[in-house]
Amino acid sequence: MLRPIKHSLLFLLLFFTMLESYSQTPITFPLYLQKGDTVAIVATARSFQPEDLGPAMDSLRKWGLKVVLGKTIGPEYHQLAGTDKARARDLQNMLDNPSIKAIWAARGGYGTVRIVDMLDFTKFRKNPKWIIGYSDVTVLHSHIHNMGIATLHATMPINVKRNSEEAIQSFKRALFGKGLKYTVPSRVQNRMGAAEGQLTGGNLSILYSLLGSPSAIQTDGKILFIEDLDEYLYHIDRMMMNLKRNGYFDNLKGLIIGGMTKMHDNSTPWGKDAIGIVREIADAYDFPVCFDFPAGHMEDNRALIMGKKVKLTVNKDTVSLEFEDRK
Repeated sequence: MLRPIKHSLLFLLLFFTMLESYSQTPITFPLYLQKGDTVAIVATARSFQPEDLGPAMDSLRKWGLKVVLGKTIGPEYHQLAGTDKARARDLQNMLDNPSIKAIWAARGGYGTVRIVDMLDFTKFRKNPKWIIGYSDVTVLHSHIHNMGIATLHATMPINVKRNSEEAIQSFKRALFGKGLKYTVPSRVQNRMGAAEGQLTGGNLSILYSLLGSPSAIQTDGKILFIEDLDEYLYHIDRMMMNLKRNGYFDNLKGLIIGGMTKMHDNSTPWGKDAIGIVREIADAYDFPVCFDFPAGHMEDNRALIMGKKVKLTVNKDTVSLEFEDRK
């Protein structure tokens, strides 16, 4: 009787191992940039003026890259960088242009979700290129991740002049395909452990707004990164509860919390800060948790390759995030 039982246990082990591997989205990586390549800068959301591009363009040119500005740099349509059709047309042109090797969103704000369903990704799927940005650009990170194509969560032109040198150099390394590994101080609220999986995520408010749509985040077997800006604490609780109730933490491998910047409270306090809110929900699970990772709405906004397999190690004194070298 022992042999059939042993075989059954072996089968179950193999089954669950295969199931875990299938939960990882097969990822295609755009070609990393080389000197002489062209980067397009477009505004997919709020308006952005060309006079604010100086530091960003200086960096790209110093790295040997060419720059093309989209037609959305300059126009103003109320808060937005042109009408929805104009912004969609500008981004579409850059997606379809084979000479463009990366598309860098000029800034965030709000508006990318208004155009994502107008876009045709047929040529982009055949000839993927790096989509770069954070905050509102999370719409594109999540949508494109579901296509199985990697994107780059990194600083934007509006922030370059205020970014730390570490942030700028991490962006350059990510663009040119150099290895990325971060080691940062741990904090007492972290939960120790180690995990491996594809990195996904972005701005919490945007991820929350995408739930139930074709752009909704997929977290099974993955490591989730979240950050946010200028939110009330009870909003953070509401969004985290929604993710929990929808099962987004059930098969999560690890959780990385970036900047929870400029949070607000009511006259009657919520009773927990953002770290306390996240930790309370995470306590129902056993994956490692890291707070205050240097990414998000902060000067030290390190580059993250969404879709890349990473190893997260949370110790008492340090946290390390290492990106797999091979694709």
